[in-house]
Amino acid sequence: MGGIPEQFRKIEPVDIERNVFRLIADDWFLLTAGELDKNFNTMTASWGGLGELWHRKVAFVFVRPQRFTMSFMESSNLFTMSFFGEEYRETLKYCGTNSGENVNKIDQTGLTPFKPIEGTVSFKEAKLVLVCRKLYSQDLDHTRFLDPGIEGLYPEKGYHRLFVGEITEVLKKGKQDTEKEEELDQ
Repeated sequence: MGGIPEQFRKIEPVDIERNVFRLIADDWFLLTAGELDKNFNTMTASWGGLGELWHRKVAFVFVRPQRFTMSFMESSNLFTMSFFGEEYRETLKYCGTNSGENVNKIDQTGLTPFKPIEGTVSFKEAKLVLVCRKLYSQDLDHTRFLDPGIEGLYPEKGYHRLFVGEITEVLKKGKQDTEKEEELDQ
């Protein structure tokens, strides 16, 4: 269960090829916090981003306070963002509509957890994994919404908490790009 499975290779954040808007909003991802050997939770997310902040490559994600994952995000120093192929759409739907407080999502979905580094969890079925170290968190303040339509997304007033994490590892499924390797050899 520990260590990076051989089907993954490390890449740099700048080498992520998929358009970030498609990757997050269209493909979705599993946001996971906690420890494999102790306790963890995962939830489907489609709000977030990747970029540069404080001279670091970062990811930012949003979690509503009523989500079971919130306590794991608060108590963990690390989190992962795991992206999957379209064949896992139903799995992502399940993980987004069922709480880990009530069901064992791993048993129900058949996902295979692994520990990319100590203190994190991801899944062997993912095609791309971002390991992030938390740098910052803050609750969204609805009094600061400049577009009044945004308030309508919060009928129960469960405003998200923003988490910013430095991307410390990027794991991509697949073998090395032989064309790039050949270019380096020349």
